[in-house]
Amino acid sequence: MENKPTDPKPTDKPGENKKPRSIWVTLVITVAIILLISLVYNAVVKSQYTETTYSDFLSAMEKGDLSEVELHYDRIYYLTKTEAAKPAGQQKACFTGLPNGNVMALAEQLNANGVTVNQVIVEDNSTIVMILMYVVMFALIFGVMRMLMKRMSGDGMMGSFGKSKAKVYMEKQTGVTFRDVAGQDEAKESLQEIIDFLHNPKKYTDVGAKLPKGALLVGSPGTGKTLLAKAVAGEANVPFFAISGSDFDDSFVGVGASRVRDLFQQAAKVAPCIIFIDEIDAVGRTRDSRYNYNEQTLNQLLGEIDGFDSTKGIVCLAATNRPEILDKALLRPGRFDRRIIVDRPNLQGRLETLKVHTRKIKLAEDVDLKKIAQATAGAVGADLANLVNEAALRAVRHNRMTVNQEDLLVSFETVIAGTEKKNTVLSDTEKRLTAYHEVGHALVSALEKERDPVTKITIVPHTTGALGYTMYTPEEEKFLSTKRELLSRLRSMLGGRAAEEVVFSEQTTGAHNDIQQATALAKNMVTQYGMSEVFGLMSTASVQHEYLDTPAFTDCAPETAALVDQEVKRLLSEAHAAAKQILTQHRALLDEISEYLLTKETITGEELMGFVRAYQNQDAE
Repeated sequence: MENKPTDPKPTDKPGENKKPRSIWVTLVITVAIILLISLVYNAVVKSQYTETTYSDFLSAMEKGDLSEVELHYDRIYYLTKTEAAKPAGQQKACFTGLPNGNVMALAEQLNANGVTVNQVIVEDNSTIVMILMYVVMFALIFGVMRMLMKRMSGDGMMGSFGKSKAKVYMEKQTGVTFRDVAGQDEAKESLQEIIDFLHNPKKYTDVGAKLPKGALLVGSPGTGKTLLAKAVAGEANVPFFAISGSDFDDSFVGVGASRVRDLFQQAAKVAPCIIFIDEIDAVGRTRDSRYNYNEQTLNQLLGEIDGFDSTKGIVCLAATNRPEILDKALLRPGRFDRRIIVDRPNLQGRLETLKVHTRKIKLAEDVDLKKIAQATAGAVGADLANLVNEAALRAVRHNRMTVNQEDLLVSFETVIAGTEKKNTVLSDTEKRLTAYHEVGHALVSALEKERDPVTKITIVPHTTGALGYTMYTPEEEKFLSTKRELLSRLRSMLGGRAAEEVVFSEQTTGAHNDIQQATALAKNMVTQYGMSEVFGLMSTASVQHEYLDTPAFTDCAPETAALVDQEVKRLLSEAHAAAKQILTQHRALLDEISEYLLTKETITGEELMGFVRAYQNQDAE
């Protein structure tokens, strides 16, 4: 199907009929403004002078009461000595007509009486200058009025203020269907009914059913909310209006409401269609006692959703990752009737998503997408798309025509730790410290039954600032964690610092990230998971933005918060002591693996477990 312009051209062009009329209106207004300016100017000029008779002028001259006289070709302006004595701002001159006669004789007589006389020189082109002045003034006023008229009619550069900024995809131009969306089966099932209604509205209207006016897509960033909305339009083969909530905002009051009106007017012309508002929290934030000009936009949006007839096939989809701040009026039945959760994909969902993103990528025979899906637990669709693209770029850098398994694994590590810093040279002491630190993490994990297996240990510096890292890959998808598993994770996190103290009796800055993560985990165990003997099942913290992975904020008394800190410290201290005990008991194994890592710089989880199993077999004998 050929691409068509996003704005369909109407058969009749009302704008062309209105154009001559608007020009005439502008001309009339411009002439009226010029006449008004002339009247005001003349009135101001006259207010500065007092009109007298020629006899009054002669009388003042005979009395010697004239101070200054200015002779024009048709009139005389003069200032009496009484007025000249006043301050300059309070002086008021007089004028009278100049009768036909010998102006030179009058000027000589005035000069003889000691009056200052000025003869105005009349330029030959004064008439032309005056005409040009009026022409320039007319052009300026006409241009300004023309722009204002265009803005009021919603046309031209200035008129775009009140126009909707929605991107319009006519019919199949979205280029996206449900085939392009993977890992969101539940969300697709929830949206399938809307698609069926747009295809067969009569089937529902015969029963008396009404199409839901709106559906709210809620999920973390990158989960595919916008992609799902485009896929709905692509499946239904209807026009798709896409706009961001921030596009309604403007520095001019009322423009946002105007854009909302224009958006729904455009949609009504091409119904059935889908309106998609991304990041609706930018315009739908909860109203409070303080007035905000954005409330006009929200009120207009609420009115438009209430106003359109659902039987015409207009569906309003919206997306947000902050549903808790949306106004309650926006979420009530009859507006956004449905809330569809677009969650992070599970193992099977990640595998299907990888298959979608590698559809146009040439893969080598050794590629195992299931292993990549296992390693990317918690990743969203955008992360997986970026991973595949990075792998393809790496293949091109190495002059290969296909992407192999190593490209995908290296790209995954690049996302986690950045690229390798090949020019960074560590001293022997720093290298040994780093090796023991990373092996400390890995060895504690390997000797714990509840910890995920280690897949890689490296002491090669990376661009994120890490001098080394230990990578874990879960054997199976987990949705719950036990207290025993979390305590095991704490011991593993603090294994690096424990190894430094056991071997070198030192503490380095290399453990700062481990300490931050361990502290956050211990705090969650105490405040949210109910895994503290001191607080039991009491929650002392709340998560404000569930889908943005923001840290929880404490909502308890200061005394209780101090007890929370003590309990967190106890958990960390116990985990640290346990990690030190494990490494002290297996000191020989720690030294052996660390020396091997110093030699190779990077070892796999299988090599690590080979050392562990050999050590355990020796103990068994």
